Amino acid sequence: MTPTPTAPARWGLTFPLDGIPLAAQRALVESLPDLGFTDLWSMETAGADAFTPLALASVWAPQLRLGTAIVPVHTRGPALLAMQAAALAEAAPGRFQLGIGASSPVIVHDWNGIAFEEPFRRSRDVLRFLRAAFTGQPVTEEFTTFSVRRFRLDRVPAHTPPVLLAALRPGMLKLAAREADGTILNWLAPQDVRTARGVFDAEAGPDHGKEVVARIFVCPTEDVDYARALGRRLIAAYLTVPAYAEFHRWLGRGDALEPLWKNWAAGDRKTAAASVPDEVVDALVVHGSPERCRERISAYVENGVTVPVPALLPTPDQGARALAAAVKAVSPS
Repeated sequence: MTPTPTAPARWGLTFPLDGIPLAAQRALVESLPDLGFTDLWSMETAGADAFTPLALASVWAPQLRLGTAIVPVHTRGPALLAMQAAALAEAAPGRFQLGIGASSPVIVHDWNGIAFEEPFRRSRDVLRFLRAAFTGQPVTEEFTTFSVRRFRLDRVPAHTPPVLLAALRPGMLKLAAREADGTILNWLAPQDVRTARGVFDAEAGPDHGKEVVARIFVCPTEDVDYARALGRRLIAAYLTVPAYAEFHRWLGRGDALEPLWKNWAAGDRKTAAASVPDEVVDALVVHGSPERCRERISAYVENGVTVPVPALLPTPDQGARALAAAVKAVSPS
Protein backbone atom coordinates (compact mmCIF):
# COMPACT_ATOMS: atom_id res chain seq x y z
CA MET A 1 0.00 0.00 0.00
CA THR A 2 1.28 3.47 -0.89
CA PRO A 3 2.07 5.49 2.25
CA THR A 4 0.21 8.74 2.83
CA PRO A 5 2.23 10.75 5.35
CA THR A 6 0.51 13.69 6.99
CA ALA A 7 3.58 15.91 6.91
CA PRO A 8 6.99 15.63 5.26
CA ALA A 9 10.04 15.10 7.40
CA ARG A 10 11.95 17.05 4.77
CA TRP A 11 11.13 20.03 2.55
CA GLY A 12 13.48 21.13 -0.19
CA LEU A 13 14.08 23.99 -2.58
CA THR A 14 15.57 23.97 -6.06
CA PHE A 15 18.87 25.87 -6.01
CA PRO A 16 20.30 28.16 -7.29
CA LEU A 17 17.42 30.57 -7.79
CA ASP A 18 17.00 32.46 -11.03
CA GLY A 19 17.16 36.24 -11.22
CA ILE A 20 19.98 36.83 -8.75
CA PRO A 21 23.76 36.17 -9.08
CA LEU A 22 24.94 33.00 -7.39
CA ALA A 23 27.38 34.86 -5.13
CA ALA A 24 24.53 37.10 -3.93
CA GLN A 25 22.38 34.18 -2.75
CA ARG A 26 24.27 33.54 0.48
CA ALA A 27 21.94 35.49 2.78
CA LEU A 28 18.90 33.82 1.28
CA VAL A 29 20.42 30.36 1.72
CA GLU A 30 21.37 31.15 5.30
CA SER A 31 17.74 32.06 6.03
CA LEU A 32 16.24 28.83 4.69
CA PRO A 33 16.48 26.69 7.86
CA ASP A 34 14.51 29.32 9.80
CA LEU A 35 11.78 29.11 7.14
CA GLY A 36 11.53 25.35 7.63
CA PHE A 37 13.53 24.16 4.66
CA THR A 38 15.71 21.10 5.24
CA ASP A 39 17.11 20.45 1.76
CA LEU A 40 18.61 22.12 -1.30
CA TRP A 41 18.51 20.24 -4.60
CA SER A 42 20.37 21.45 -7.66
CA MET A 43 19.64 20.83 -11.32
CA GLU A 44 21.77 20.81 -14.45
CA THR A 45 20.48 22.04 -17.78
CA ALA A 46 22.03 25.18 -19.27
CA GLY A 47 22.68 27.29 -16.17
CA ALA A 48 24.88 26.34 -13.24
CA ASP A 49 26.35 22.88 -13.03
CA ALA A 50 24.89 20.55 -10.41
CA PHE A 51 27.83 20.57 -7.97
CA THR A 52 29.24 24.11 -7.64
CA PRO A 53 26.14 25.76 -6.08
CA LEU A 54 25.86 22.93 -3.56
CA ALA A 55 29.52 23.30 -2.60
CA LEU A 56 28.81 26.94 -1.74
CA ALA A 57 25.63 26.06 0.13
CA SER A 58 27.47 23.42 2.16
CA VAL A 59 29.38 26.29 3.80
CA TRP A 60 26.61 28.89 3.82
CA ALA A 61 24.04 26.69 5.59
CA PRO A 62 25.61 23.56 7.08
CA GLN A 63 22.23 22.52 8.52
CA LEU A 64 20.84 21.79 5.08
CA ARG A 65 20.97 18.46 3.30
CA LEU A 66 22.13 18.68 -0.32
CA GLY A 67 21.21 16.75 -3.43
CA THR A 68 21.59 16.76 -7.19
CA ALA A 69 18.44 16.37 -9.22
CA ILE A 70 19.84 15.46 -11.56
CA VAL A 71 23.30 14.84 -12.95
CA PRO A 72 23.05 13.31 -16.45
CA VAL A 73 24.71 9.90 -16.74
CA HIS A 74 26.17 10.57 -20.20
CA THR A 75 27.85 13.95 -19.84
CA ARG A 76 30.63 13.00 -17.44
CA GLY A 77 32.92 10.03 -17.49
CA PRO A 78 32.07 7.53 -14.75
CA ALA A 79 35.28 8.20 -12.82
CA LEU A 80 34.84 11.98 -12.92
CA LEU A 81 31.26 11.65 -11.70
CA ALA A 82 32.42 9.47 -8.80
CA MET A 83 35.15 11.99 -7.91
CA GLN A 84 32.82 14.99 -7.97
CA ALA A 85 30.24 13.21 -5.85
CA ALA A 86 32.87 12.00 -3.39
CA ALA A 87 34.33 15.50 -3.05
CA LEU A 88 30.96 17.00 -2.17
CA ALA A 89 30.21 14.12 0.19
CA GLU A 90 33.52 14.87 1.92
CA ALA A 91 32.74 18.60 2.11
CA ALA A 92 29.26 17.93 3.55
CA PRO A 93 29.64 14.72 5.57
CA GLY A 94 26.39 12.81 5.81
CA ARG A 95 24.47 15.62 4.10
CA PHE A 96 24.83 14.87 0.39
CA GLN A 97 22.76 12.70 -1.91
CA LEU A 98 23.64 12.07 -5.54
CA GLY A 99 20.74 12.06 -7.95
CA ILE A 100 21.50 10.78 -11.44
CA GLY A 101 19.34 10.27 -14.50
CA ALA A 102 19.17 9.79 -18.24
CA SER A 103 18.48 13.47 -19.04
CA SER A 104 17.45 14.17 -22.66
CA PRO A 105 18.79 14.10 -26.23
CA VAL A 106 18.88 17.91 -26.30
CA ILE A 107 21.16 18.22 -23.26
CA VAL A 108 23.31 15.19 -24.00
CA HIS A 109 23.64 15.26 -27.78
CA ASP A 110 22.66 18.71 -29.03
CA TRP A 111 24.44 20.68 -26.31
CA ASN A 112 27.27 18.37 -25.27
CA GLY A 113 28.00 16.52 -28.50
CA ILE A 114 27.67 13.10 -26.86
CA ALA A 115 25.58 10.30 -28.34
CA PHE A 116 22.36 9.79 -26.39
CA GLU A 117 22.46 6.00 -26.53
CA GLU A 118 20.82 3.32 -24.40
CA PRO A 119 19.65 5.66 -21.60
CA PHE A 120 18.26 2.82 -19.47
CA ARG A 121 21.40 0.69 -19.67
CA ARG A 122 23.68 3.68 -19.22
CA SER A 123 21.78 4.72 -16.09
CA ARG A 124 21.97 1.18 -14.73
CA ASP A 125 25.68 0.87 -15.50
CA VAL A 126 26.60 4.24 -13.95
CA LEU A 127 24.58 3.38 -10.86
CA ARG A 128 26.40 0.07 -10.49
CA PHE A 129 29.78 1.64 -11.12
CA LEU A 130 29.21 4.31 -8.48
CA ARG A 131 28.21 1.69 -5.94
CA ALA A 132 31.49 -0.10 -6.57
CA ALA A 133 33.64 3.04 -6.73
CA PHE A 134 32.35 4.44 -3.43
CA THR A 135 33.72 1.38 -1.61
CA GLY A 136 37.24 2.55 -2.38
CA GLN A 137 38.11 -0.76 -3.99
CA PRO A 138 39.62 -0.94 -7.49
CA VAL A 139 37.02 -1.23 -10.24
CA THR A 140 37.73 -3.13 -13.43
CA GLU A 141 34.60 -4.13 -15.28
CA GLU A 142 33.06 -4.41 -18.72
CA PHE A 143 29.69 -2.75 -18.35
CA THR A 144 27.21 -2.88 -21.22
CA THR A 145 27.67 0.80 -22.15
CA PHE A 146 31.27 1.48 -21.05
CA SER A 147 34.35 -0.19 -19.64
CA VAL A 148 36.47 0.75 -16.63
CA ARG A 149 40.00 -0.48 -15.98
CA ARG A 150 41.77 -0.22 -12.66
CA PHE A 151 39.97 2.84 -11.29
CA ARG A 152 40.26 3.40 -7.58
CA LEU A 153 38.78 6.40 -5.78
CA ASP A 154 41.62 7.95 -3.77
CA ARG A 155 39.43 10.11 -1.51
CA VAL A 156 36.69 7.84 -0.18
CA PRO A 157 34.14 9.84 1.81
CA ALA A 158 33.52 8.72 5.37
CA HIS A 159 29.80 8.83 4.64
CA THR A 160 28.93 7.07 1.40
CA PRO A 161 26.46 9.28 -0.45
CA PRO A 162 23.11 7.67 -1.21
CA VAL A 163 22.45 7.41 -4.94
CA LEU A 164 18.97 8.18 -6.25
CA LEU A 165 17.79 7.50 -9.78
CA ALA A 166 15.43 9.76 -11.69
CA ALA A 167 12.58 7.72 -13.15
CA LEU A 168 9.48 8.24 -15.22
CA ARG A 169 8.04 4.97 -16.49
CA PRO A 170 7.96 1.45 -15.03
CA GLY A 171 11.33 0.21 -16.28
CA MET A 172 13.35 2.98 -14.63
CA LEU A 173 11.11 3.02 -11.56
CA LYS A 174 11.75 -0.68 -11.04
CA LEU A 175 15.50 -0.22 -11.52
CA ALA A 176 15.50 2.59 -8.95
CA ALA A 177 13.53 0.43 -6.54
CA ARG A 178 15.90 -2.51 -6.91
CA GLU A 179 19.31 -0.87 -7.02
CA ALA A 180 19.15 2.78 -5.92
CA ASP A 181 18.48 4.44 -2.56
CA GLY A 182 15.42 6.17 -3.90
CA THR A 183 13.92 7.84 -6.94
CA ILE A 184 13.41 11.36 -8.24
CA LEU A 185 10.17 12.32 -9.97
CA ASN A 186 9.50 15.30 -12.23
CA TRP A 187 6.67 16.91 -14.18
CA LEU A 188 3.76 15.12 -12.60
CA ALA A 189 0.61 16.01 -10.69
CA PRO A 190 -0.05 15.02 -7.08
CA GLN A 191 -2.37 12.17 -8.06
CA ASP A 192 0.27 10.85 -10.49
CA VAL A 193 2.57 10.13 -7.56
CA ARG A 194 0.40 7.17 -6.59
CA THR A 195 0.80 5.68 -10.06
CA ALA A 196 4.59 5.99 -9.91
CA ARG A 197 4.79 4.77 -6.32
CA GLY A 198 2.62 1.79 -7.12
CA VAL A 199 5.32 0.50 -9.46
CA PHE A 200 8.20 1.61 -7.24
CA ASP A 201 6.82 0.17 -4.01
CA ALA A 202 5.85 -3.14 -5.58
CA GLU A 203 9.44 -3.63 -6.75
CA ALA A 204 11.16 -2.28 -3.61
CA GLY A 205 9.11 -4.40 -1.23
CA PRO A 206 7.29 -3.56 1.99
CA ASP A 207 8.74 -1.02 4.41
CA HIS A 208 11.62 -0.25 2.06
CA GLY A 209 12.22 3.24 3.48
CA LYS A 210 13.60 4.59 0.22
CA GLU A 211 13.14 8.25 -0.58
CA VAL A 212 10.82 9.60 -3.24
CA VAL A 213 11.90 13.10 -4.22
CA ALA A 214 9.75 15.25 -6.52
CA ARG A 215 10.63 18.50 -8.21
CA ILE A 216 7.47 20.63 -8.23
CA PHE A 217 7.19 23.69 -10.46
CA VAL A 218 5.64 26.57 -8.54
CA CYS A 219 4.64 30.06 -9.70
CA PRO A 220 3.46 31.85 -6.55
CA THR A 221 1.16 34.41 -8.11
CA GLU A 222 -2.59 34.95 -8.13
CA ASP A 223 -2.39 36.20 -11.72
CA VAL A 224 -3.91 33.07 -13.23
CA ASP A 225 -3.50 34.16 -16.84
CA TYR A 226 0.20 34.86 -16.32
CA ALA A 227 0.80 31.54 -14.54
CA ARG A 228 -1.04 29.53 -17.17
CA ALA A 229 0.73 31.25 -20.06
CA LEU A 230 4.09 30.52 -18.48
CA GLY A 231 3.03 26.97 -17.66
CA ARG A 232 1.98 26.33 -21.27
CA ARG A 233 5.37 27.43 -22.57
CA LEU A 234 7.20 25.19 -20.13
CA ILE A 235 4.95 22.20 -20.77
CA ALA A 236 5.42 22.64 -24.53
CA ALA A 237 9.20 22.72 -24.07
CA TYR A 238 9.41 19.73 -21.73
CA LEU A 239 6.58 17.35 -22.56
CA THR A 240 7.51 17.23 -26.24
CA VAL A 241 10.73 15.45 -25.25
CA PRO A 242 10.03 11.81 -26.20
CA ALA A 243 10.59 10.37 -22.72
CA TYR A 244 8.23 12.89 -21.13
CA ALA A 245 5.64 12.41 -23.88
CA GLU A 246 5.61 8.66 -23.23
CA PHE A 247 5.47 9.32 -19.49
CA HIS A 248 2.29 11.35 -19.85
CA ARG A 249 0.76 8.84 -22.22
CA TRP A 250 1.37 6.28 -19.48
CA LEU A 251 -0.23 8.60 -16.93
CA GLY A 252 -3.32 8.92 -19.13
CA ARG A 253 -2.87 12.39 -20.68
CA GLY A 254 -2.44 11.20 -24.25
CA ASP A 255 -5.72 12.60 -25.54
CA ALA A 256 -5.30 15.93 -23.74
CA LEU A 257 -1.77 16.43 -25.06
CA GLU A 258 -2.14 15.01 -28.57
CA PRO A 259 -2.70 18.49 -30.12
CA LEU A 260 0.52 19.67 -28.45
CA TRP A 261 2.54 16.82 -29.90
CA LYS A 262 0.92 17.03 -33.34
CA ASN A 263 1.47 20.77 -33.75
CA TRP A 264 4.98 20.62 -32.30
CA ALA A 265 5.94 17.90 -34.77
CA ALA A 266 4.55 20.06 -37.58
CA GLY A 267 6.78 22.94 -36.51
CA ASP A 268 3.96 25.17 -35.23
CA ARG A 269 5.23 25.75 -31.72
CA LYS A 270 2.94 28.70 -30.97
CA THR A 271 -0.19 26.66 -31.73
CA ALA A 272 1.31 23.69 -29.88
CA ALA A 273 1.77 25.65 -26.67
CA ALA A 274 -1.66 27.28 -26.96
CA SER A 275 -3.29 23.85 -27.26
CA VAL A 276 -2.32 22.75 -23.74
CA PRO A 277 -5.59 22.69 -21.73
CA ASP A 278 -5.96 24.76 -18.57
CA GLU A 279 -6.59 21.63 -16.53
CA VAL A 280 -3.25 20.14 -17.61
CA VAL A 281 -1.40 23.34 -16.67
CA ASP A 282 -3.18 23.50 -13.32
CA ALA A 283 -2.34 19.84 -12.64
CA LEU A 284 1.37 20.16 -13.40
CA VAL A 285 2.23 23.72 -12.31
CA VAL A 286 1.40 24.96 -8.82
CA HIS A 287 0.19 28.55 -8.76
CA GLY A 288 -1.91 30.85 -6.60
CA SER A 289 -1.61 32.46 -3.17
CA PRO A 290 1.09 31.31 -0.74
CA GLU A 291 -1.55 29.32 1.16
CA ARG A 292 -2.75 27.67 -2.04
CA CYS A 293 0.81 26.86 -3.09
CA ARG A 294 1.62 25.22 0.25
CA GLU A 295 -1.63 23.28 0.14
CA ARG A 296 -0.88 22.02 -3.35
CA ILE A 297 2.72 21.06 -2.49
CA SER A 298 1.42 19.20 0.56
CA ALA A 299 -0.86 17.22 -1.76
CA TYR A 300 2.25 15.66 -3.30
CA VAL A 301 3.31 14.53 0.17
CA GLU A 302 -0.14 13.12 0.89
CA ASN A 303 0.18 11.02 -2.26
CA GLY A 304 3.59 9.59 -1.36
CA VAL A 305 6.41 12.08 -1.97
CA THR A 306 8.87 12.06 0.93
CA VAL A 307 10.86 15.13 -0.15
CA PRO A 308 8.94 17.84 -2.04
CA VAL A 309 11.33 20.18 -3.86
CA PRO A 310 9.64 23.33 -5.17
CA ALA A 311 11.25 24.92 -8.23
CA LEU A 312 10.35 28.59 -8.33
CA LEU A 313 9.16 30.01 -11.63
CA PRO A 314 9.32 33.74 -12.41
CA THR A 315 6.40 35.81 -11.17
CA PRO A 316 5.11 39.09 -12.65
CA ASP A 317 7.05 40.97 -9.95
CA GLN A 318 10.82 41.07 -10.30
CA GLY A 319 13.74 41.83 -8.02
CA ALA A 320 15.32 40.50 -4.84
CA ARG A 321 12.33 41.42 -2.65
CA ALA A 322 9.90 39.57 -4.91
CA LEU A 323 12.21 36.55 -4.99
CA ALA A 324 12.42 36.46 -1.19
CA ALA A 325 8.62 36.63 -1.01
CA ALA A 326 8.37 33.75 -3.49
CA VAL A 327 10.73 31.63 -1.38
CA LYS A 328 8.62 32.29 1.69
CA ALA A 329 5.50 31.40 -0.30
CA VAL A 330 6.81 27.88 -0.96
CA SER A 331 8.23 27.34 2.52
CA PRO A 332 6.57 24.78 4.81
CA SER A 333 5.88 27.38 7.49
